[in-house]
Amino acid sequence: MPATATPAEWLSARAALLAEEKALTRALDALAARRRALPRVLVEKEYVLTGPDGDTGLLELFEGRDQLIVYHFMFAPEWEAGCARCAAFLDQIGDLRHLRERGTAFAAVSRAPYPRILPFKAAGGWTVPWYSAHGSDFPYDFGASFAPSGSATPSPAVLAPTDPALSAALAAGEHVDRPAVSCFLRGGEQVFHTYSAYARGLDRLGSASTLLDLTALGRRDHLARPPS
Repeated sequence: MPATATPAEWLSARAALLAEEKALTRALDALAARRRALPRVLVEKEYVLTGPDGDTGLLELFEGRDQLIVYHFMFAPEWEAGCARCAAFLDQIGDLRHLRERGTAFAAVSRAPYPRILPFKAAGGWTVPWYSAHGSDFPYDFGASFAPSGSATPSPAVLAPTDPALSAALAAGEHVDRPAVSCFLRGGEQVFHTYSAYARGLDRLGSASTLLDLTALGRRDHLARPPS
């Protein structure tokens, strides 16, 4: 339990903490600016994902917008249900209007086949666009999934997990999945990868602002419509 203090003592302690909070806010703003300055990488591979209208490509996930945030929802083909932590993350997303008004689409992608995703999505009450990457290299190429050594499925070493438990599972010949977010930017008919983040740290996301801070174009609040 916190210690008991007088109002004056509390105010003094709160003022000291406020200074640290302001410093952290400025540091996070500076970090977001550095993130926006990262170079972009052209996505040259044609990925086939499955959604409500059948097979589709990555470009279609943008819904005509400039940016796309993909949440790699851990749901392996052999699992009975998706990851509970990933489910909690989607619970926090809420209304996508605030992202869409700022030119940013959002979609969840899982390795499970689409017919397995549909009842799980319905049971959770989620309305976010959700696609299956079953049989696709997409989750592997962006560091959300890793195949055992010797598998034909690519697993970029640069994005290898550093968590000892995941590394041990991979060494034991198991498939490894981890929560991840990947951000993409569209230039005409071309798609560019701009950023990915994994596991620890994603727990701080959830609001439109924190998600947009991961993107190349940032929050772009000037695009949002004022409340009616």
